[in-house]
Amino acid sequence: MTKLLLHIEGLFVFLTSVYFYAQTDVTWWLFFLCFLLPDVSMLGYVINNSIGAVIYNVGHTYFIPLVVIIPSVILQQDLLLALSIIWTAHIGMDRAIGYGLKYPSNFKDTHLQKV
Repeated sequence: MTKLLLHIEGLFVFLTSVYFYAQTDVTWWLFFLCFLLPDVSMLGYVINNSIGAVIYNVGHTYFIPLVVIIPSVILQQDLLLALSIIWTAHIGMDRAIGYGLKYPSNFKDTHLQKV
């Protein structure tokens, strides 16, 4: 049941992010262009599993994009806001389909499941 709730939560974050992105004046091509950009953080695994997990987790944690949303709204930085929403949408989509934060033991060991 807990795992299902985490997947539903990820789906909700994804759908909410898409909704808020639609409220911006930024074009959809940027959304599709940048949507998979956080997955570049997987390159950390070229070094080793431990460093790869840290870099991947930094790129797939809600904290950074949500913190960036606040000043982007206050300073009316539409591009920064759009990029933060895209980043949040990516993380939500990952969680919805079962990709979670990584343990240093192996790329397939996540907080949601073994993928």
